[in-house]
Amino acid sequence: MVIKKMHDMGIRSEHAYMAALGSIGLSIATWAGSLTMEPGTGLARADRWGIFVGQWAPTFFGLGVALSHYEQQDGTLTATVHEMRERKAG
Repeated sequence: MVIKKMHDMGIRSEHAYMAALGSIGLSIATWAGSLTMEPGTGLARADRWGIFVGQWAPTFFGLGVALSHYEQQDGTLTATVHEMRERKAG
């Protein structure tokens, strides 16, 4: 199982979520960079670069959710999340 391997390597759901947020920022930076650094190629090329990098975010968010579910089953989900749930339930 890929998720178990990732978990065993030390990759946690928080890492995947941060990668997703980073890829959103990188997508904007790539779009803007392409627009300014490649003059004459037009807006369409910048859009393609932005969309290409932007497609990484849903993948990282999906991995984050899968890792989070695994962490819940494994009992390794961070204590702060468990504390928040207890406060909410109590």
